[in-house]
Amino acid sequence: MPTNASNQSLIRMEGLTKVFYTDEVETHALSGVHLEIRAGEYLSIAGPSGCGKSTLLSILGLLDSPTDGTYLLKEKPVQGLDMAERARIRNREIGFIFQSFNLIGDLTVFENVELPLTYRGTKSAERTKKANEALEKVGMAHRARHLPSQLSGGQQQRVAVARALVGDPMMLLADEPTGNLDSKNGDAVMELLRGLHRGGATICMVTHDPRFARHADRTVHLFDGRVVEETMEVVS
Repeated sequence: MPTNASNQSLIRMEGLTKVFYTDEVETHALSGVHLEIRAGEYLSIAGPSGCGKSTLLSILGLLDSPTDGTYLLKEKPVQGLDMAERARIRNREIGFIFQSFNLIGDLTVFENVELPLTYRGTKSAERTKKANEALEKVGMAHRARHLPSQLSGGQQQRVAVARALVGDPMMLLADEPTGNLDSKNGDAVMELLRGLHRGGATICMVTHDPRFARHADRTVHLFDGRVVEETMEVVS
């Protein structure tokens, strides 16, 4: 068990399946997945392209629903939640970090980071304080008035991390966060996530790169939609 993880189970999945249907084809993206994530844990989900990693992350983040199985979020089932409640949980409980950054091009760095709080109806003074604090954490406060197009890829991903952090979510979900970065910037973003975890953040990261998977406390290996192995990182 990682040193800063608690016994509190944030997420528990039992027998989770996801099937995509087209006119003539039935594709089993996930088959009987069992998964638990505890508070303060750093988990990586690893495996080759097409193994179901991103599908699993989408279900974890309430962007998609399983075909069958049980998903408990803080011991409460997510099945049956309406769209408004799912959106509220995504906004308040989960911070998303995407491979393609997903920053809004005509908003400044500050405005991009502030946006989740705007959706919440947070007062202006508190939005400003929290956005500035999040940018300080990722070392991007000096770029607050720039547009995303004026930043490097590594800087854009740092801003995306700040946006994910700004609402104090219970968990960060990172989908191939280094996928569009060169090795130097990729290493820098991974070190940033590592620092956030040391500070108490719960992180679940999808990656196909074994080097980055080893940054996590525990790695779940997927193959053809199934968990085939779990490994723990040994801290020397």
